[in-house]
Amino acid sequence: MEEKFKIALLIDGENASPKMLEAIIEEVSKNGIITIRRIYGDWTQQIMNSWKESVNVNAIQPIQQFTYTQGKNSSDSALIIDAMDILNDKLVNGFCIVSSDSDYTRLATRIREDGLLVIGVGEEKTPKAFVKSCDLFVHVENLVPAKTAEDNRKNAKKVDTKTLNLLKRAYEMAEQDNGPTHVTQLVQSLRKIEPDFDPRTYGFKTFPKFFASLNEFTVTKDGLQISMK
Repeated sequence: MEEKFKIALLIDGENASPKMLEAIIEEVSKNGIITIRRIYGDWTQQIMNSWKESVNVNAIQPIQQFTYTQGKNSSDSALIIDAMDILNDKLVNGFCIVSSDSDYTRLATRIREDGLLVIGVGEEKTPKAFVKSCDLFVHVENLVPAKTAEDNRKNAKKVDTKTLNLLKRAYEMAEQDNGPTHVTQLVQSLRKIEPDFDPRTYGFKTFPKFFASLNEFTVTKDGLQISMK
């Protein structure tokens, strides 16, 4: 029987929103099974009250960390220590760190040094250092469902020259024998350069549809292979 890919979901409760919790769990579950679910914060503070219902419904273990210094995020050290314990005990195959805080940059790189997958989830304002330290980074803004496809297109970011150059670089990395390459290989190359690259940023749910919308690429009807014109 094939071993299941296990993921530890660790949430910085003082640096994330409970409104997106279910969407985050659904997104992370695309990569494996979430076997550890923990959220960190000072539960004596009013700011954490909004989490209580979501935490109960989604069976997430709340971890108490008192705030010793006013204005300082108390979750950082507790989350990092727990993550290292989980890593050393070899309990999972990957981690998901939910935060927009760059303080977790070294944690992410340390986990990757052991060859484990690191997924980051945070807002668009998340510092690039943390984004780049992850294998995959998901912006929570891309998890908010648009009311209609038209609304999705209106709010989408436009593909500029910088983005096209990035896509071409990724294609050249993935290309073999000057012929078509698999879309999945292109995506893997793309994520090595920009872990947070997401077709939803540009109004498309999937990579094949996103690539097919660009004049620079040709995608097969089954969406499996891609070539650059």
